[in-house]
Amino acid sequence: MSSKTQIRSEDYLRMTFEHDADFVHGEIVERSMPDEIHSAIQFLILLKFGSLVQSYPLYPRPEIRMRVGRDRYRIADIAVFAGSHPQPVPETPPLVVVEILSKDDRYSDVMQKLDEYREWGVPHIWVIDPSTKRFSMYTELGLQNVSSLVLPDYPFQLTPAELFANL
Repeated sequence: MSSKTQIRSEDYLRMTFEHDADFVHGEIVERSMPDEIHSAIQFLILLKFGSLVQSYPLYPRPEIRMRVGRDRYRIADIAVFAGSHPQPVPETPPLVVVEILSKDDRYSDVMQKLDEYREWGVPHIWVIDPSTKRFSMYTELGLQNVSSLVLPDYPFQLTPAELFANL
């Protein structure tokens, strides 16, 4: 039986990675490597949110480390903060978290991460699956397919047809 090396969160926060990693209960957790489609989707969603930042106090951030619990740091594909600029390592939940699925994502790992976001207090947790071209929302009821991603109180709506039209 092998044991995994445990590190402190302070050490994790000082580390650099070729491809950033999550930190869960003292262990470095590798993230799936994104491909070109993943990157393009991330870019298009950031552009969509970017069109709102002149009129609303929204702060979209790609791949930002966030402290979701006492000994857990996660990196969302996109996090959108409302109200004020996020801290360098936010400890306050964003308004929106977007996860874009990759081919090598494991279902149980994704679900654990989504549940951590929900428990942390993220009100809008969105999942985009490029392989099926579907959108989902994660709530206390679990993962539910939706026909569009809508952000109440903001003029934001995105459909799969709109997102995937040029990919």
